[in-house]
Formats: sequence, structure tokens, C-alpha cells
Amino acid sequence: MFNPRRWLAFVVCAICLFLLLRHTSSPSILRTTRSSRLGSPRRSRDGRGASPSGTKEPYDPVGTSNNDDYAAHDIAGAQSRKNKQIPLGDISRKPLRQQLEYYFPYDLSVKFPNYVWQTWKYTPASKHFRDVYREFEASWTTAHPGFIHEVITDEVAVNVLKHLYSAVPAVMRAYEALPRPVLKADFFRYLILLARGGIYTDIDTFAIRSAVEWVPQHVPRSSYGLVIGIEADPDRQDWAEWYSRRIQFCQWTIQAKPGHPIMREIVAQITEKTLKRKKEGTLDHDHVNGVIEFTGPGPWTDAIFGFFNDPTYFDMSTSSSNITWREFTGMTAARKVGDVVVLPITAFSPGIETMGAGDDDDPMAMVKHYFDGEYFVILYPLFWGKREQFALNKLENTLFPKSSSTSVDAFAY
Repeated sequence: MFNPRRWLAFVVCAICLFLLLRHTSSPSILRTTRSSRLGSPRRSRDGRGASPSGTKEPYDPVGTSNNDDYAAHDIAGAQSRKNKQIPLGDISRKPLRQQLEYYFPYDLSVKFPNYVWQTWKYTPASKHFRDVYREFEASWTTAHPGFIHEVITDEVAVNVLKHLYSAVPAVMRAYEALPRPVLKADFFRYLILLARGGIYTDIDTFAIRSAVEWVPQHVPRSSYGLVIGIEADPDRQDWAEWYSRRIQFCQWTIQAKPGHPIMREIVAQITEKTLKRKKEGTLDHDHVNGVIEFTGPGPWTDAIFGFFNDPTYFDMSTSSSNITWREFTGMTAARKVGDVVVLPITAFSPGIETMGAGDDDDPMAMVKHYFDGEYFVILYPLFWGKREQFALNKLENTLFPKSSSTSVDAFAY
């Protein structure tokens, strides 16, 4: 029988045991939480992850199946931290990337803003808005009820950017210095997505499916902040004669949360390159001929791969090599790397009948790009690269002399 002394001893022992268990279990809980927030080493020595369930899914939200070689880790801890209160005078003296991060912070946990951004010389309300574009433009409104859908003209774009980037004057100096409208149109898409997020899509694109269907519903939207597609995946030996990169990520359609690091990096690169060439006197119409390499798919693709291999965002300690085009060539299902979802070529380039792309009615077809142009003869979108860039430059110089301020298509290349 328990007497009062035994009851007291039992209670004391129980309390001590409880405290001991609590003390020994807390560190492991803390480690799990930190590992979940900041990311743990996910890549094995051979560059592949192993699925904990042993199953193969067409899309793996944690990046551990054979279809998703590089596991996602949550970079919210590194990117969604609250900005410290810093005097404005101090911010203006910080490097450009720090200024952009301060004014346009990234929070992985927020929802994708319900914006659809497009650019064109005229709005749909104008009689000059081409009839063929009305169907394209309307498809985005129909597929995204409740979204704010804006078609931004050249004149409006300048005022919008002046408002958004008034605190970062270097960006506006670079934008206004760009000598060709197509360069400004490229730059605008990065700038608007960095500041406001949402969807940017060219005026000659048709929304086959709503953006809410681009990524499987079982993947938490709080686990990714950028959705991109593959533009070109050429497997021909002479690919370098036709394309700027072995894998090119398209930039005619992009979905992003505000402040994403890739957007910040591409904006910083274009700003710095533009101002440097302006200072050197090599920013005029004659010198800036390579749109693809100045603001287009070339630097855009480089910025994405740069992010994938940046130790700031990924634990590279167990990786034997960088992420390259080899991880994306021939892919037929979405793949998640960090907080970026990469869609296969069929998603934004259906019906091109090459490079493994499916038809317009393929389940993975999301956006149709018609490669249309009011002033430009598009030779053939599948082989658009260095040779076609030369033809485009020659044609544009003929149609738009240096003295001309006429706008050109945002999707000219």
C-alpha cells in the first residue's frame, strides 16, 4: 500500500522523469524545425535524391523522386525575414541588390498576387488594338476571373515604373537609357514582377488553362515562388548556331511572387550592364544589337541557373557538380528546384512539333505562344536564334531608323 511518503516520492520521481524527457527531446525538435525552415542537404553524391516512399510520381513536391532530381528546400528563412529599420540615407548608399531586396522583400509564404500583366502599344479600348489580339487578351481574362488584368502601354509603363522604383533611381536611369523599345519591354516584365508579382505574358499568348492549374493542387503554394517554362531544348549537334543556350527558359510567360531573388538578380544585372555601357558610350542603337543576349532568354536563363547553384539558397556541401541543362533536357513533367517550379516545354510551347513538345490538347499544355508580330516576319519560332537575330536586327533597322521612336512588339524575338 502507498502511504503518504511513498505517494510523495512517486510524485517527485514522476516530475523529474517528465523534466528529463522534456530536456532531452527539445534539441531534436529544434533541429527538425530549423532543418525544415532553412533547408537541409538534399542532394546525394551522385546528384540524385531518393524517394522516401519509393514511388514515382509525375510531380514530386519535395523533389525526391526520379522525376525531380533536386529536392526543394524552404528558403523562407533566408528570404522572408523582416527588414531592419535602416535610415533611408543609409539604404541609398547600399549596393543595388541590397536596395532592391530592402524595397521589394521576398516572402515565400504569401499567395501569388492575382495580376495578369501584358504590354502593347495600345490598350484593348483603342480602335488600333489589333483584332487578333482581342481573342488572345480575352483568354487571360476568361481563364482568370477575379484577377486584375492590365495591358500596359509604353507611355503608362514609364509612369508605373517611376512610381514603383522612385527609391531606386539607378533602375529608372537604366530603363530610360535603353535605346530600343523591345529592350524596354523585356526589362519591364522583370521589373513589374519584382515589384508586384503575378503573371506576365506576351500579348500574342493564349491561355489554354488557368494559372491555378499549372502546378498540381497537392503542391502547397507556400512552397514555391516562381513558375517558369522551357522555351527550347535542342538536341542537335549545331544547337549553338541556332540558340543562345542548350536549355533556354522562356520569358514570354512567367508567374512570380514579389521580390523573388531571380527577379532581383536579373533586374540588377540589366541595370548595371546598361549603365556601364551608357558610361562607355556603347549603348546606342548600333552597338546594342543582341536583344536575346542583352535582356532576353540568354541572361534570363543564366540568372535562373545562377540561382540554382547559389550556396546562399542551396546547401551545396553534398553536391558533386552544379545543376546544368542536363537536369532539364527531355523532361515531360514539372520539376521543382528550391522554390522554383520548372514546367516542361509542352507547357508554354505546345504544338511546335519538335524538341519533344506535345500538341495543343496535351494535358501539360498551359499557354499557346503564337509568335505573332505586326512589323516582324518571324522566320520560324523553333529555330529562332543567332541567325534570326541578325535578320531581325537588319529588318528593324530598315523599319525603324535611329531617329524613329515608334514602339515595337514586346515579343519581337
